[in-house]
Amino acid sequence: MWLARLGSLNALAQTRRSPFWRRFLGASLPSADTLGRVPERLAADSLREALHQIYTRLKRNKALPATSHGLTALVLDGHETHASYHRHCATCSVRLVGSEGQPRRQFYHRVVSALLLSGDLRLWLDVEPQGPGEDEIAAGVRLLKRVLDRYPRAFDVVLGDALYTDPRLYAVVLSHGKDVLSVLKNEDRDLVKDARALFATFPPQALSDDCRAWDVAGLESWPQAGRAVRVVRTLETRTSRPPAPRAESEWLWVTTLSTHRACTRAIIELGHARWDIENQGFNEFAHRWLADHVYRHHPNALLSFWLLGMIAFNVFFAFARRNLQPECRRRFSHLHVARCLAEEIYDGLALPDPRAP
Repeated sequence: MWLARLGSLNALAQTRRSPFWRRFLGASLPSADTLGRVPERLAADSLREALHQIYTRLKRNKALPATSHGLTALVLDGHETHASYHRHCATCSVRLVGSEGQPRRQFYHRVVSALLLSGDLRLWLDVEPQGPGEDEIAAGVRLLKRVLDRYPRAFDVVLGDALYTDPRLYAVVLSHGKDVLSVLKNEDRDLVKDARALFATFPPQALSDDCRAWDVAGLESWPQAGRAVRVVRTLETRTSRPPAPRAESEWLWVTTLSTHRACTRAIIELGHARWDIENQGFNEFAHRWLADHVYRHHPNALLSFWLLGMIAFNVFFAFARRNLQPECRRRFSHLHVARCLAEEIYDGLALPDPRAP
């Protein structure tokens, strides 16, 4: 269902008469009710082990290329999978929506996911549900500890948005000998004030015609981080689409990476790479793979379906990026490849049903 982008268990169940399932499974495809009920009892750790096996196989086959700066990054971010005013379960978070009249209770689920950036390949490693009344950092720290134990050598630096500029996250990362880089936004922070004061004392580096950068290391204005940190600022001029005017944007990042391990250009590349979990991760996963669809509203089923989707996502893009020839990747989209997989399932459905009426 995931690989062929069918979108629902009912759509999958409508293909039960296809000879594909007899060849592939050696038996008939279960009903939609069974396919929804079984994930309620699946062990999430066994699905996480499948994700780890995919990573291990790719690593052993040298299919995870290094980046230009030599650092492999792990991105953490939260995502709201769905919201409803009616359907809910014991682990749903609740909020009041609507400022006029009587506010309505809305039930929703959020997860924190970990995405590995390795060259042109993006791999989901794990996901952690965010419980009711729990903040995103608490779930992210729980996820990060498990990923660090399971993938101790898979990455060098952890990336996050401004929310992850949190001492709880920094403490976990540094205790495992890794580095961290996150967006810096709060102008009231002493760290931001001191960094801006130092930026005004020297000219920027002209990395290109569209990018000027300031880089200051050894700042101790944020003692909660546990060590001196480094702040990088850029002013970047970009044109989204002609004839739109050129717009200048400012970025601030804080990191524990030393100047010997990562130059200013590498910090900027890593800082912008954080958006891959949005653009190539959640956006692709939710809109093209329909991962936000509620296949079964049960706490363990929701987690199981998300992990199953991650497995399919990793297998599909590992196949597309590493097995398809460059000319094939250039001519055909990923959606076309998914439809070719669906064609294998639908082939034969037009034949008459061999069973007696």
